[in-house]
Amino acid sequence: MNLTLRVWRQKNAQDKGGMETYEARDISPDMSFLEMLDTVNEDLVTKGVEPIHFDHDCREGICGACSLVIDGIPHGKEHAATTCELRMRRFKDGDTITVEPFRAKAFPVIKDLMVDRSAFDRIIAAGGFISINTGGVPDANAIPISKEKSDLAMDAAACIGCGACVAACPNASAMLFVSAKVTQFANLPQGRVEAAERVQKMVAQMDLEGFGNCTNHYECEAVCPKEINIRFIGQMNREFMKAKTGLG
Repeated sequence: MNLTLRVWRQKNAQDKGGMETYEARDISPDMSFLEMLDTVNEDLVTKGVEPIHFDHDCREGICGACSLVIDGIPHGKEHAATTCELRMRRFKDGDTITVEPFRAKAFPVIKDLMVDRSAFDRIIAAGGFISINTGGVPDANAIPISKEKSDLAMDAAACIGCGACVAACPNASAMLFVSAKVTQFANLPQGRVEAAERVQKMVAQMDLEGFGNCTNHYECEAVCPKEINIRFIGQMNREFMKAKTGLG
């Protein structure tokens, strides 16, 4: 396959940046999107051109580091998949592909396609954990938890914090991410002790980071590689209201 890439190049957060065009030659349909970028970068280095900077780590759809907007869609057009899981067979020979970074005020560009998503880390540090002493590991059935709640907590815990939800939302809202982390603990007995404090601190930090509000566009749910459900936002809102009114 021979492809044309329109890639966003930007030196740093202060640089204006712009699109550059590159050719991707002899690309195997079995390559992942990141492997294709590796091939392009090898060619650029050979020509004495600075390679395209992009983020990656596990390349197994686990870490969420591969944050790229491909043809206007965070992680590309493969449903429920990260960029590293997107195969080049999803494109046709001769296609022109536009590659951009995740765009949000709270995700400043580091360089080219790499963005700083440490805002998510600060939200987690604000309250996304259990700090009470729960003792040793209990027996499997020592703490009764309904299957419905345990399944819900596990579904929420599947969030890998990649930021695709923010990149897809016209408001750059982080509510799907935050609600998944809040719901993960809110449905477990160990997490209920700090539930009110947790949701207030995490929401406050989310607002402080400059993320927008949710206005129910559902784009976040549509692009999430782990199919995190938007209903978690509803639970987070209920947890927040209970915390504010003292009815929790």
